[in-house]
Parts: sequence; C-alpha cells; structure tokens
Amino acid sequence: MNNHAVTLTNAERVRVAANQRPRDAATMMILDRRAAKPRILMGKRHPGHKFMPGKYVFPGGRLDPGDRRMAATGALAQICEDRLLKRTVRPSIGKARALALAAIRETFEETGLLFGSADYGAPETPPAGSWADFAGHGIYPDLSAVSYVARAITPPRRPKRFDTRFFTVDAAAVGKRIENVVGPDSELVDLVWVDFDEAKELDLPTITKVIIQEVEARIAGGFAPWLPVPFYWEKNGRFVREEL
Repeated sequence: MNNHAVTLTNAERVRVAANQRPRDAATMMILDRRAAKPRILMGKRHPGHKFMPGKYVFPGGRLDPGDRRMAATGALAQICEDRLLKRTVRPSIGKARALALAAIRETFEETGLLFGSADYGAPETPPAGSWADFAGHGIYPDLSAVSYVARAITPPRRPKRFDTRFFTVDAAAVGKRIENVVGPDSELVDLVWVDFDEAKELDLPTITKVIIQEVEARIAGGFAPWLPVPFYWEKNGRFVREEL
C-alpha cells in the first residue's frame, strides 16, 4: 500500500452517519513559484463551522448548477479534461469544465481572488449569485490557467461526503483581488502564504497534507502535464491510491 494511502487509512474518523452519495466538489491550490521556495495560499476555517472547524484548507466547495453555464476564456488542457472524465459517473466535457470553474468560483467567494482575464470586458448574462458578482468585476474566468492534480473521495458513513477534484493555479494568473473578504465572520478567518514545509506544520485535514505532499513531488518532477493524477478512495476499509 502507498505510504499516503496508509496515512489516510490510519487517520481517526468518526463513522456515525448513514451512508450517502459523495457530492461533487472542487478545490484550488494557489501556487506562487517566483521565489526559490514555492509557496501556497492556505485559509483557516471559521472555528464555529461544524465541518473541519479551525483547520487550514485550500479554498473550495461543492459544484453549483451555475458552474455549468458560466462563460470562460481559454480551455482546460486536453490531458486535464481527459483525466477529469475518468472514473466518473456520467462523464462529460461540460462536467469537467464545470468542476474547474467551481474551483475558480469558490476561490473568489472565500478569498476575493478572481483568476481570469480583464482583456475581454465583463462576461454577459452570467448565472445569478457569485458568478454575477464575479462578472461584475469585469473578469472572465480563465480555464487555461488551471491544472488538475488530484482527486479524493470522503470515506463512507462520514457526516459529509465529497468527491473532490483538486486543481492548481499560479498566483500570477489573478485578474483582480477584492479586499476584506476574509475576516472573523467569514468562512475563512485568515489567509497565509507558506512554503511546503511550513504548510505541513499547520493544523491540516489529513487529506490536505497528503495533497500538499503530492503537489510538492509534482513540482520536484518539473510539474510536467503528463505526470499522473493520484486518486484516493476507500475500499474494504482501506484507502487505495489509483493514478488517473
């Protein structure tokens, strides 16, 4: 068994809920590789949350119906799209695209960072809600800036279950930043830029620490697009690590 899979298998978890189908979700690791040591942006969850209170995480959340309808510039790299379609119920290009857009939208909602381009004016007729707010800042989300790097499914009988796709984006791809999104009454109460060693010392969910180690290895390997995408899920009480 892979060492990371062992770590996930050995993590203590309360299994009290009736089993439920995992919900599609997406999350974004924002990378700043300008310095000798790459850094990542981590957010601290509000201590009052029932789900992972006070933990440091990447911005992210559930797939929203509007994510399928939002206009974008650029396109996902073909290899990312192909891997998003693998091992997926009812795979479609539209769903692959929507998952990447969900990661961009959740990042905007939780951090105020808009990853995209201001070169094309404001997107017309965006879906209501967060995407309308995003478009109101004159930015088109840019799918070409996003890379798909990992996937993980929450084990059975957990209170909340997600089928999460992990994406990365370079900090330089930010089109605009909205201030005062993070604070004591927000979903994320703090944002910190940390290198990989510093990140692993934070109070992290086990899966987050595993993904940080996976991406660290990916960067060490040149961040080549053909490097495999790890997929973690539980089988017969033990986590397995597939490669997509």
